[in-house]
Amino acid sequence: MMNLLHGFIQKENNMYDIIIIGGGPAGLTAAVYGRRNGKSVLVIEKSVFGGQIVNTPKVENIPGFAEISGDEFADKLLDQALGQGAEIMIENVTEAEKSGDIFIVRTEEGSTYEGKSLILATGTVHRVLGLPGEEDLIGSGIHFCAVCDGDLYRDKTVVLIGGGNSAFVEANTLVQTAAKLIMLQDMPYFTADAKSQETVFSHHNVETHLSATVTGYVVEDGQVAGVTYIENGKEKIALCDGVFLAVGLIPNNGPFAHLAGLDGRGYFDADESGLTKTAGVFVAGDCRSKALRQVATACSDGANAAINACNYLSRR
Repeated sequence: MMNLLHGFIQKENNMYDIIIIGGGPAGLTAAVYGRRNGKSVLVIEKSVFGGQIVNTPKVENIPGFAEISGDEFADKLLDQALGQGAEIMIENVTEAEKSGDIFIVRTEEGSTYEGKSLILATGTVHRVLGLPGEEDLIGSGIHFCAVCDGDLYRDKTVVLIGGGNSAFVEANTLVQTAAKLIMLQDMPYFTADAKSQETVFSHHNVETHLSATVTGYVVEDGQVAGVTYIENGKEKIALCDGVFLAVGLIPNNGPFAHLAGLDGRGYFDADESGLTKTAGVFVAGDCRSKALRQVATACSDGANAAINACNYLSRR
Protein backbone atom coordinates (compact mmCIF):
# COMPACT_ATOMS: atom_id res chain seq x y z
CA MET A 1 0.00 0.00 0.00
CA MET A 2 1.28 3.45 -0.85
CA ASN A 3 -0.02 6.55 0.91
CA LEU A 4 1.18 9.76 -0.70
CA LEU A 5 -0.19 12.11 1.97
CA HIS A 6 -0.34 11.71 5.74
CA GLY A 7 -2.11 13.68 8.41
CA PHE A 8 -3.73 16.38 6.26
CA ILE A 9 -7.33 15.17 6.36
CA GLN A 10 -9.43 15.11 9.49
CA LYS A 11 -11.52 11.95 9.16
CA GLU A 12 -14.33 10.80 11.41
CA ASN A 13 -13.46 7.35 12.81
CA ASN A 14 -11.24 6.73 9.79
CA MET A 15 -14.30 7.26 7.59
CA TYR A 16 -13.95 9.13 4.30
CA ASP A 17 -16.70 11.39 3.01
CA ILE A 18 -15.90 10.42 -0.58
CA ILE A 19 -13.98 7.42 -1.90
CA ILE A 20 -13.00 7.75 -5.56
CA ILE A 21 -11.99 4.63 -7.49
CA GLY A 22 -9.78 5.66 -10.38
CA GLY A 23 -7.07 8.32 -10.66
CA GLY A 24 -7.54 9.60 -14.21
CA PRO A 25 -8.71 13.12 -15.12
CA ALA A 26 -12.26 12.39 -13.93
CA GLY A 27 -11.21 10.94 -10.59
CA LEU A 28 -8.61 13.60 -9.82
CA THR A 29 -10.97 16.42 -10.80
CA ALA A 30 -13.60 14.91 -8.51
CA ALA A 31 -11.00 14.87 -5.73
CA VAL A 32 -10.28 18.58 -6.21
CA TYR A 33 -13.97 19.49 -6.13
CA GLY A 34 -14.64 17.29 -3.15
CA ARG A 35 -11.83 18.81 -1.11
CA ARG A 36 -12.82 22.35 -2.06
CA ASN A 37 -16.21 21.53 -0.59
CA GLY A 38 -14.58 20.51 2.66
CA LYS A 39 -15.01 16.75 2.30
CA SER A 40 -12.41 14.14 3.20
CA VAL A 41 -11.44 12.37 -0.03
CA LEU A 42 -9.58 9.17 -0.80
CA VAL A 43 -8.52 8.36 -4.38
CA ILE A 44 -7.56 4.73 -5.10
CA GLU A 45 -5.70 4.07 -8.35
CA LYS A 46 -4.36 0.67 -9.36
CA SER A 47 -1.52 1.73 -11.64
CA VAL A 48 -0.81 5.14 -13.20
CA PHE A 49 -2.37 8.44 -12.22
CA GLY A 50 -3.71 10.32 -15.23
CA GLY A 51 -5.23 7.39 -17.13
CA GLN A 52 -4.83 6.93 -20.89
CA ILE A 53 -3.67 10.54 -21.38
CA VAL A 54 -0.22 9.81 -19.92
CA ASN A 55 0.69 7.93 -23.12
CA THR A 56 0.05 10.95 -25.35
CA PRO A 57 3.19 13.01 -25.99
CA LYS A 58 1.39 16.13 -27.22
CA VAL A 59 -2.16 17.23 -26.41
CA GLU A 60 -3.61 20.35 -28.02
CA ASN A 61 -7.30 20.22 -27.07
CA ILE A 62 -7.24 20.68 -23.29
CA PRO A 63 -8.69 24.10 -22.38
CA GLY A 64 -6.02 26.46 -21.10
CA PHE A 65 -3.08 24.64 -22.71
CA ALA A 66 -2.14 25.35 -26.32
CA GLU A 67 0.12 22.32 -26.07
CA ILE A 68 1.06 20.00 -23.21
CA SER A 69 2.20 16.41 -22.87
CA GLY A 70 -0.29 13.99 -21.37
CA ASP A 71 2.20 13.01 -18.70
CA GLU A 72 2.75 16.63 -17.65
CA PHE A 73 -0.99 17.28 -17.53
CA ALA A 74 -1.49 14.19 -15.36
CA ASP A 75 1.24 15.38 -13.00
CA LYS A 76 -0.43 18.78 -12.69
CA LEU A 77 -3.77 17.15 -11.88
CA LEU A 78 -2.23 14.90 -9.26
CA ASP A 79 -0.32 17.78 -7.67
CA GLN A 80 -3.50 19.84 -7.56
CA ALA A 81 -5.48 17.07 -5.87
CA LEU A 82 -2.71 16.49 -3.32
CA GLY A 83 -2.37 20.22 -2.76
CA GLN A 84 -6.06 20.41 -1.95
CA GLY A 85 -5.63 17.66 0.65
CA ALA A 86 -6.88 14.54 -1.12
CA GLU A 87 -5.41 11.28 0.09
CA ILE A 88 -3.98 8.94 -2.54
CA MET A 89 -3.58 5.17 -2.46
CA ILE A 90 -2.04 2.93 -5.12
CA GLU A 91 -4.00 -0.30 -4.87
CA ASN A 92 -6.28 -2.44 -7.04
CA VAL A 93 -9.92 -2.31 -5.95
CA THR A 94 -11.61 -5.67 -6.39
CA GLU A 95 -14.89 -5.17 -4.55
CA ALA A 96 -17.23 -2.44 -3.34
CA GLU A 97 -20.49 -2.88 -1.47
CA LYS A 98 -23.04 -0.81 0.39
CA SER A 99 -23.81 -1.70 4.00
CA GLY A 100 -26.55 0.53 5.36
CA ASP A 101 -25.43 4.07 4.54
CA ILE A 102 -21.76 3.13 4.34
CA PHE A 103 -19.68 1.92 1.40
CA ILE A 104 -17.03 -0.72 2.01
CA VAL A 105 -14.20 -0.93 -0.53
CA ARG A 106 -11.74 -3.83 -0.60
CA THR A 107 -8.50 -4.14 -2.54
CA GLU A 108 -6.37 -6.92 -3.92
CA GLU A 109 -3.68 -5.92 -1.45
CA GLY A 110 -5.99 -6.79 1.45
CA SER A 111 -6.96 -3.29 2.53
CA THR A 112 -10.49 -2.23 3.46
CA TYR A 113 -11.74 1.37 3.28
CA GLU A 114 -15.06 2.88 4.31
CA GLY A 115 -16.81 5.90 2.86
CA LYS A 116 -20.07 7.79 3.04
CA SER A 117 -20.23 8.11 -0.76
CA LEU A 118 -18.53 6.51 -3.73
CA ILE A 119 -17.41 7.86 -7.10
CA LEU A 120 -16.53 5.31 -9.77
CA ALA A 121 -14.05 6.73 -12.29
CA THR A 122 -12.66 3.38 -13.37
CA GLY A 123 -11.70 4.24 -16.94
CA THR A 124 -11.12 1.75 -19.73
CA VAL A 125 -8.62 -0.83 -21.04
CA HIS A 126 -7.45 -1.51 -24.59
CA ARG A 127 -9.64 -3.63 -26.81
CA VAL A 128 -8.08 -6.48 -28.80
CA LEU A 129 -9.24 -8.17 -32.00
CA GLY A 130 -9.81 -11.58 -30.45
CA LEU A 131 -7.84 -13.42 -33.12
CA PRO A 132 -6.20 -16.83 -32.54
CA GLY A 133 -2.92 -16.57 -30.64
CA GLU A 134 -3.31 -12.84 -30.09
CA GLU A 135 -3.01 -12.88 -26.32
CA ASP A 136 0.30 -14.76 -26.46
CA LEU A 137 1.71 -12.23 -28.90
CA ILE A 138 1.07 -9.17 -26.76
CA GLY A 139 4.53 -7.88 -25.97
CA SER A 140 6.01 -10.11 -28.67
CA GLY A 141 5.17 -7.93 -31.60
CA ILE A 142 1.72 -6.67 -30.57
CA HIS A 143 1.60 -3.39 -28.66
CA PHE A 144 -0.82 -0.64 -27.64
CA CYS A 145 1.40 2.31 -26.72
CA ALA A 146 3.59 3.91 -29.37
CA VAL A 147 5.26 6.17 -26.82
CA CYS A 148 6.20 3.14 -24.74
CA ASP A 149 7.22 0.71 -27.48
CA GLY A 150 7.47 2.60 -30.75
CA ASP A 151 11.22 3.04 -30.56
CA LEU A 152 11.60 -0.74 -30.72
CA TYR A 153 10.67 -0.41 -34.40
CA ARG A 154 12.82 2.53 -35.37
CA ASP A 155 13.60 2.32 -39.12
CA LYS A 156 11.36 -0.74 -39.41
CA THR A 157 7.88 -1.45 -40.82
CA VAL A 158 4.92 -1.16 -38.47
CA VAL A 159 1.23 -1.97 -38.91
CA LEU A 160 -1.28 0.17 -37.01
CA ILE A 161 -4.83 -1.18 -36.80
CA GLY A 162 -7.54 1.44 -36.21
CA GLY A 163 -8.70 4.77 -37.57
CA GLY A 164 -10.08 6.95 -34.78
CA ASN A 165 -8.48 9.78 -32.81
CA SER A 166 -6.62 7.37 -30.53
CA ALA A 167 -5.19 5.55 -33.54
CA PHE A 168 -3.92 8.78 -35.03
CA VAL A 169 -2.26 9.76 -31.77
CA GLU A 170 -0.32 6.51 -31.97
CA ALA A 171 0.29 7.02 -35.69
CA ASN A 172 1.76 10.47 -35.13
CA THR A 173 4.39 8.92 -32.86
CA LEU A 174 5.13 5.91 -35.04
CA VAL A 175 5.40 7.79 -38.30
CA GLN A 176 8.30 9.84 -36.96
CA THR A 177 10.54 6.83 -36.29
CA ALA A 178 9.33 3.92 -38.43
CA ALA A 179 10.62 3.42 -41.93
CA LYS A 180 7.07 2.62 -43.01
CA LEU A 181 3.70 2.83 -41.29
CA ILE A 182 0.83 0.75 -42.69
CA MET A 183 -2.59 1.80 -41.38
CA LEU A 184 -5.50 -0.65 -41.62
CA GLN A 185 -9.05 0.56 -40.96
CA ASP A 186 -12.08 -1.72 -41.20
CA MET A 187 -14.38 1.16 -42.12
CA PRO A 188 -14.47 2.90 -45.55
CA TYR A 189 -13.09 6.10 -43.96
CA PHE A 190 -10.98 7.25 -41.02
CA THR A 191 -12.96 8.70 -38.12
CA ALA A 192 -10.21 10.83 -36.54
CA ASP A 193 -10.53 14.60 -36.69
CA ALA A 194 -9.25 16.36 -39.79
CA LYS A 195 -6.23 17.99 -38.13
CA SER A 196 -4.96 14.68 -36.76
CA GLN A 197 -5.24 13.09 -40.19
CA GLU A 198 -3.52 16.02 -41.85
CA THR A 199 -0.59 15.80 -39.44
CA VAL A 200 -0.03 12.08 -39.99
CA PHE A 201 -0.60 12.09 -43.74
CA SER A 202 1.90 14.90 -44.20
CA HIS A 203 4.59 12.23 -43.81
CA HIS A 204 5.73 10.33 -46.89
CA ASN A 205 6.09 6.94 -45.19
CA VAL A 206 2.39 6.24 -44.54
CA GLU A 207 0.40 3.60 -46.44
CA THR A 208 -3.35 3.29 -45.80
CA HIS A 209 -5.94 0.60 -46.44
CA LEU A 210 -9.66 1.22 -45.86
CA SER A 211 -12.41 -1.38 -45.57
CA ALA A 212 -9.63 -3.72 -44.46
CA THR A 213 -10.62 -6.39 -41.94
CA VAL A 214 -7.70 -8.07 -40.18
CA THR A 215 -8.14 -11.85 -40.09
CA GLY A 216 -4.95 -13.13 -38.49
CA TYR A 217 -1.30 -12.70 -37.62
CA VAL A 218 1.73 -14.00 -39.46
CA VAL A 219 4.09 -15.46 -36.85
CA GLU A 220 7.73 -16.45 -37.20
CA ASP A 221 9.73 -17.84 -34.27
CA GLY A 222 7.04 -16.69 -31.83
CA GLN A 223 7.18 -13.11 -33.09
CA VAL A 224 4.70 -11.18 -35.22
CA ALA A 225 5.92 -10.92 -38.81
CA GLY A 226 2.79 -9.53 -40.43
CA VAL A 227 -1.00 -9.53 -40.56
CA THR A 228 -3.50 -11.02 -42.97
CA TYR A 229 -6.52 -8.95 -43.94
CA ILE A 230 -9.39 -8.78 -46.39
CA GLU A 231 -9.71 -5.61 -48.43
CA ASN A 232 -12.60 -5.23 -50.86
CA GLY A 233 -13.13 -8.98 -50.83
CA LYS A 234 -9.48 -9.84 -51.53
CA GLU A 235 -7.23 -11.53 -48.96
CA LYS A 236 -3.92 -9.77 -48.53
CA ILE A 237 -0.83 -9.82 -46.31
CA ALA A 238 1.00 -6.88 -44.79
CA LEU A 239 4.47 -7.96 -43.71
CA CYS A 240 5.86 -5.98 -40.80
CA ASP A 241 8.12 -6.00 -37.76
CA GLY A 242 5.46 -5.04 -35.24
CA VAL A 243 1.74 -4.33 -34.80
CA PHE A 244 0.02 -1.64 -32.75
CA LEU A 245 -3.66 -2.00 -31.87
CA ALA A 246 -5.86 1.08 -31.53
CA VAL A 247 -9.32 -0.44 -31.97
CA GLY A 248 -11.15 0.97 -29.01
CA LEU A 249 -11.47 0.59 -25.30
CA ILE A 250 -13.35 -1.59 -22.83
CA PRO A 251 -14.70 -0.16 -19.56
CA ASN A 252 -13.41 -1.56 -16.25
CA ASN A 253 -16.87 -1.74 -14.74
CA GLY A 254 -17.67 -5.39 -14.11
CA PRO A 255 -16.96 -5.51 -10.33
CA PHE A 256 -19.27 -2.53 -9.75
CA ALA A 257 -22.23 -3.38 -12.01
CA HIS A 258 -24.42 -4.22 -9.00
CA LEU A 259 -24.02 -0.67 -7.72
CA ALA A 260 -24.28 1.43 -10.85
CA GLY A 261 -25.82 -0.70 -13.63
CA LEU A 262 -24.40 -1.12 -17.13
CA ASP A 263 -25.62 -0.38 -20.63
CA GLY A 264 -25.40 -2.88 -23.49
CA ARG A 265 -21.72 -2.14 -24.09
CA GLY A 266 -20.65 -2.43 -20.47
CA TYR A 267 -20.48 1.28 -19.67
CA PHE A 268 -22.10 2.68 -16.54
CA ASP A 269 -25.66 3.67 -17.35
CA ALA A 270 -25.62 7.30 -16.19
CA ASP A 271 -25.93 10.77 -17.68
CA GLU A 272 -23.74 13.83 -17.03
CA SER A 273 -25.01 14.11 -13.46
CA GLY A 274 -23.21 10.87 -12.66
CA LEU A 275 -26.23 9.66 -10.71
CA THR A 276 -26.73 5.89 -10.55
CA LYS A 277 -29.37 3.47 -9.33
CA THR A 278 -27.72 3.35 -5.89
CA ALA A 279 -28.00 6.35 -3.59
CA GLY A 280 -24.54 7.66 -2.82
CA VAL A 281 -22.85 6.11 -5.86
CA PHE A 282 -21.76 8.36 -8.72
CA VAL A 283 -19.81 7.70 -11.92
CA ALA A 284 -17.49 9.88 -13.99
CA GLY A 285 -15.28 9.77 -17.05
CA ASP A 286 -14.78 7.31 -19.88
CA CYS A 287 -16.38 4.49 -17.89
CA ARG A 288 -19.88 5.95 -18.25
CA SER A 289 -22.22 5.87 -21.24
CA LYS A 290 -21.51 9.01 -23.30
CA ALA A 291 -21.04 10.26 -26.84
CA LEU A 292 -17.65 11.93 -26.42
CA ARG A 293 -14.68 10.60 -24.45
CA GLN A 294 -12.11 13.36 -24.10
CA VAL A 295 -10.08 14.83 -21.24
CA ALA A 296 -12.37 17.86 -21.16
CA THR A 297 -15.50 15.75 -20.77
CA ALA A 298 -13.83 13.53 -18.17
CA CYS A 299 -12.97 16.57 -16.05
CA SER A 300 -16.54 17.83 -16.43
CA ASP A 301 -17.85 14.45 -15.30
CA GLY A 302 -15.56 14.53 -12.28
CA ALA A 303 -16.80 17.96 -11.24
CA ASN A 304 -20.45 16.93 -11.63
CA ALA A 305 -19.99 13.69 -9.71
CA ALA A 306 -18.17 15.42 -6.85
CA ILE A 307 -20.74 18.20 -6.49
CA ASN A 308 -23.59 15.71 -6.55
CA ALA A 309 -21.78 13.55 -4.00
CA CYS A 310 -21.42 16.60 -1.75
CA ASN A 311 -25.10 17.40 -2.17
CA TYR A 312 -25.93 13.82 -1.26
CA LEU A 313 -23.78 14.03 1.86
CA SER A 314 -25.47 17.25 2.96
CA ARG A 315 -28.85 15.50 2.82
CA ARG A 316 -27.82 12.44 4.85
